[in-house]
Amino acid sequence: MIIAALAAGRVDACTPPERPFLPQAREDMRIYSDLIREDFESYIAQVQDYFRCLDEERARAFVEAREVTEDYGRFIDALE
Repeated sequence: MIIAALAAGRVDACTPPERPFLPQAREDMRIYSDLIREDFESYIAQVQDYFRCLDEERARAFVEAREVTEDYGRFIDALE
């Protein structure tokens, strides 16, 4: 399946964002608060893009599955 997808140029994997690091020590949180805040805000934006990608992939796969089912029906009909 993966080889067929590669051959068709359809491999657009949805890649989840990396979870932001949160230091254990409160002092480190204070010292690096700007960087930590940026990491969390970036994660939130990226995870929304990730969810959209998953939704699009699910819709694409649903259409493909319907088409494959129809193809299979034509194949079965051709054998009868």
